[in-house]
Amino acid sequence: MVKFFARRGVVGFAAVCLAGSACWAVAAQPKQLVGVVTHVTDGDTLWVLPAGGAEPVKVRFAGIDAPEICQTGGATSLAALKAKALRQTVRLDTSRYDDYGRMLARVQLGSDDLGAWMVQQGQAWSYRYRNSPGPYAAEERGARAAGRGVWAVPGAVEPRAFRKQHGSCH
Repeated sequence: MVKFFARRGVVGFAAVCLAGSACWAVAAQPKQLVGVVTHVTDGDTLWVLPAGGAEPVKVRFAGIDAPEICQTGGATSLAALKAKALRQTVRLDTSRYDDYGRMLARVQLGSDDLGAWMVQQGQAWSYRYRNSPGPYAAEERGARAAGRGVWAVPGAVEPRAFRKQHGSCH
């Protein structure tokens, strides 16, 4: 089932629903947004003030999963993203919102894909879905092999497994 609707003031999004399951928002056309990072919540979520002065937008990185803030490596992941992106102008390439109303986007800082950078630094996992190793699998393999970030600590727990066992920190 596909229905068009306006979500958080953005027109042209469709709700895609599988029979008897959750819905998610998908843009009719991929959208680009440029703005300044005003706040970093954790290693995979930040707030961007769009150029032109609209309200700040909560953005969840597409393709990565960073440690929860209360999880081992969470504070370090937050600090790495904050040092790299806070008060910087970024470009968001987005095509949908998640179930929590956050814009899902690839985040570009100049020529850098910040999701790839976070995974390369060992500050996030490539987001796995079903049998897919995720879009940043090569970057994760490199960080693991080099023992960077979360991979410097034996027994690093994937954020999804941590949330399943302990719940969210928020």
